[in-house]
Amino acid sequence: MLRIAVTGAAGRMGRTLIDTVKATQGILLTAAIARPDSSLIGVDIGELACIGKTGIEVVSDLEQVLDSFDVLVDFTHPTVTLKNLEVCRKAGKGMIIGTTGFTAAERKLIEEAATEIPIVFAANYSVGVNLCLKLVDMAARVLGNEVDIEIIETHHRDKVDAPSGTALAMGEIIANALGRDLEKVAVYGREGQTGARPREVIGISAVRAGDVVGDHTVMFAADGGRTEITHRASSRKTFARGAVRAAAWLEGKPAGLYSMNEVLGLD
Repeated sequence: MLRIAVTGAAGRMGRTLIDTVKATQGILLTAAIARPDSSLIGVDIGELACIGKTGIEVVSDLEQVLDSFDVLVDFTHPTVTLKNLEVCRKAGKGMIIGTTGFTAAERKLIEEAATEIPIVFAANYSVGVNLCLKLVDMAARVLGNEVDIEIIETHHRDKVDAPSGTALAMGEIIANALGRDLEKVAVYGREGQTGARPREVIGISAVRAGDVVGDHTVMFAADGGRTEITHRASSRKTFARGAVRAAAWLEGKPAGLYSMNEVLGLD
């Protein structure tokens, strides 16, 4: 049976992942990791999931539990994820990476590690969002250069990176579909006398407010009408379920860098 470890166990996403893994048949939650200064160190993971004691305690160091899991699920911070990546690489453990905000150089490190271990790396693990990404690609190819394209994303006030990884993924998909270079045509918010909007621009706007889990809209606006593709997440469970599905899919896979398209059979 597949054994899963969850890091970032003290955070909101970490707790949701723990609940989801414990509620999923065919896999086992066998380890949980939190920051060394977390008050949850030593707490039974069963108490976090409100299912009673399991005898498995939250630890502060991934290396303490290397023999206890097959796949690590990591939705933390780039610096933490990259440290865990190196540990998993040396130990031959698979990874589900849901962390966002990596630089191009940091993404390269993930690609290099995937030559030795299996990794699913996605900007968003929601099944619904990944279906939207497929629809965004189709819409961009059909509507082509006859529309203005804007991406608007909204997240809770505590999200540390902007725009979201999902919004950037949407921008890359659109740019690739239209033969554009996102680095050259992306406009991140607007202020002042911006002048007329060039058609080739892909606008990306980020809103941070309240406790919004995650909303994404891509607008294809033409003269006389517009098409919008929207996904709204009302609970982190949608991301956790996708991540657990990806972990189950990863079992037995050879080394490689996989996407949610492959997990869901969308390619």
